[in-house]
Order: sequence, then C-alpha cells, then structure tokens
Amino acid sequence: MRLTLRGLLMASALITMTVNAQETTQEDGRQILEQVEDNMRAVSDAAFNRIQLSSCRFGLQNSQITCAERPRIKALESVSINTGADNRDTQSISIVLEPAAERGIGMLSYSYDDADRDNETWLYLSALGQVKRIASGNSDDDSESASLFGSEFTTEDQDTGKLEEYEINILESGTESGREVWVIETIPNAERARKTRYARTVQYIDKERFVVLRADMYDRQGREIKRLMASRIEQVNGVWTARSLTMMNLVANRLSNMAILEINTGIDVPENFLTPRTLTDVAFREAELSRIRAQVD
Repeated sequence: MRLTLRGLLMASALITMTVNAQETTQEDGRQILEQVEDNMRAVSDAAFNRIQLSSCRFGLQNSQITCAERPRIKALESVSINTGADNRDTQSISIVLEPAAERGIGMLSYSYDDADRDNETWLYLSALGQVKRIASGNSDDDSESASLFGSEFTTEDQDTGKLEEYEINILESGTESGREVWVIETIPNAERARKTRYARTVQYIDKERFVVLRADMYDRQGREIKRLMASRIEQVNGVWTARSLTMMNLVANRLSNMAILEINTGIDVPENFLTPRTLTDVAFREAELSRIRAQVD
C-alpha cells in the first residue's frame, strides 16, 4: 500500500492551508475530500480484510444509544484492488462466511472515479444460485442503493470518486470527538441527484488525519435520514483509517456496525479473482481464497 506522489503533495499543501472557513473556497473543500479519498484508496489497494457486520434496532438507554434487540452478526472476508488511471478506480468483492445459512453470499463492486462511468455491482445469492446486477441508482424517493448484506450500509455509502458531481462548501471549523475538524457540505448536481436519495451530506473531517469522523445525510425534505460515526482511528502503513464504522438509519431506528477486525495490505491478488466467476464458482473461489489467506495466516 502506498500514497501517490499526487496525494503526498496535496497533503503538504493542505497542512499549510488557511483553515478559517471564511477564507476557504470550494476548491479547498474539494482538495480536502480528494485527500480523504486518496487515503481510503490507499488502504483498499491489494487488500484482504476480515470484517464483522452487526445490525440491530436501536433505542436510548441512560442517554446512550444501544441495541434494543439481539444484534444480527455476520462474518465477512473482503478483497480489493485499485485499478484504472492513477489507480483511482476500485474493484472489491466481499463474501459472507457466517452465519452458515448465508455462507457464500457475495457482492462484487467496481467503483469508477470518472463521473461518466456508472459504478457496477453484482450480488450473488447462494441459496438461489443467481447473480443479480444492481442498478447504480435513480431518483425514485422510494428506492435506494442496494443494502450491504441486509445492513444499513448501502453500495452508495461505500463509493469514492466523482467529486465533480457535487457542490462542495466548507461550512466552518469545529470539533468532533475532541478533534479539530472541517465541516464540509456536499450537494449533488442535477445529474447526481437522479442517482441518490441524499440531497445534502455534511461531513466532519479530522484536520490532522484526513478521516471522516462523522457524516450526516439529508433527504430532499431537509430531514436527516442517516448518520455515520467513525471510531478506532488507527494507522495502517502510515495512513489513518477508521477500524469501526456505525451507520444509523434515523427513519427506521436501525443501526449497523462494520468492525474491520483485520486489515492486510500488499496482498498478491490474482487478476481474474475480482470477476463474477468468483461469486458463482465455489471451487475456484475457495482455492483462490486459500492462497490469499496463506499470505497472512
């Protein structure tokens, strides 16, 4: 895993940038978000991760948000690589290991930085033995991007790139979880608005570590419908990353936590592994996964 020269130069420039919100511009906001995304791509390059995904209905107890039912817990393995010009596109595949009834369910995603290319996602349901191509999104208020394995995370929540599809505004400087942050608003343009339920997103970005500590998502009526909270911020090969992400659905009163138990980078990933064949060909998938696991176990 590595930061690109472009990313390093950008980080150097941002360290010396005036952070007073009244003196910053939309271009400054875009540079900050590009550095955040460069860091995310660096952690996803030639990576093999083990993940625990838990979901539950939540409530308040002693002023604390807590699960109001036994969480549904899933164990996943994920493999990803960066591709395309300047390694700004990402291909990833995630496979469910547990519970046993869902073993083999998988999701393959291709995310493109170019706004002219729609992201592609395929979902494989092992019980049905079928692969379903998932649309990139539309403007129907009753529809949204596909859920990640029944959680409150969606395929859109995992996207990077396409920053030119947004108006970007630095609202202010502030604090979040005891850290100095930029508070940055992104508003989709007309083209992007047809593919997303989020009419506005407000992100709280750690000024020192370039990690999104919190993100509030709003619908077209101005209601906050989802909130993302990040914790366990740790360095992986010199890049700060969140090892725990919690997505709260404020409409359904449900939350999901994605805990990245292991992050392994610099993995030799076979060129043909990140293809639909891996979803459907169990023997091929397990043989290749065994080779990947052997590199870290």
